[in-house]
Amino acid sequence: MWLVLGGKGKTGRRVAERLTARGLPVRAVSRSGDPAFDWEDSSTWPGVLPGVRAVYITYQPDLAFPGAVERVGSFVDLAVRAGVSRFVLLSGRGEDGAQAGEKVVQHAGAEWTIVRASWFAQNFSESFLLDAVLDGELALPAGEAAEPFIDVEDIADVVVEALTGEGHAGQVYEVTGPRLLTFGDVAAELSAATGREVRYVPVTADEYAAELVKAGEPVEIVDLFTETLDGRNAYLSDGVRRALGREARDFRDYAEDAAATGVWNR
Repeated sequence: MWLVLGGKGKTGRRVAERLTARGLPVRAVSRSGDPAFDWEDSSTWPGVLPGVRAVYITYQPDLAFPGAVERVGSFVDLAVRAGVSRFVLLSGRGEDGAQAGEKVVQHAGAEWTIVRASWFAQNFSESFLLDAVLDGELALPAGEAAEPFIDVEDIADVVVEALTGEGHAGQVYEVTGPRLLTFGDVAAELSAATGREVRYVPVTADEYAAELVKAGEPVEIVDLFTETLDGRNAYLSDGVRRALGREARDFRDYAEDAAATGVWNR
């Protein structure tokens, strides 16, 4: 049995679909699933583990958030005692808190692979920036920072290879797209893909935090912006090529494919 935590999320859903397509037994779990899995309710953890050999770990809302390291550590200890022999952890590139979470998986006593991802391209079509694209304005505290946005389809391919293949134990795969883009560049790519103007408007962290509070989102997201978009991630990594033997997909390909689905149509 392959266990996928966050089975309804951007990466988890795709990983579960790929494993199922291979004819493998998959248990994709979430807070609203059956069985349910909730990171904040440890009583839900044992029920998802019977018969499981390998686990894909995603932590919501983010591995760098307070309490994540302690919960992930407790879960992997329980999983190893239940017979799990392989973990693949989704981590965040340039996030100090996330790398603390990596260490508890690395020291759990089982095979491990870390997939350390840059910004998801799909944040603009499946997540908190979808409405901004629809409104034609990306108002973010990102300055002129450049980021090598990664297509979630590539992340899912790397994760499935690490879950099912050999030679990936003990590897840290930093996965990025093939080029650096500022958010101004992203706005231009989205404009070209959608056929209408999408603008990037830099705002301060305080201004963005106020908008998050009004929207009911965790303000810790602002801390991630300021931490990861300070220039530390403005370089490319070869994790996709190392894991899969091919290059990562470009943001332009993602944007054109997403636009073709109609997700950005009013």
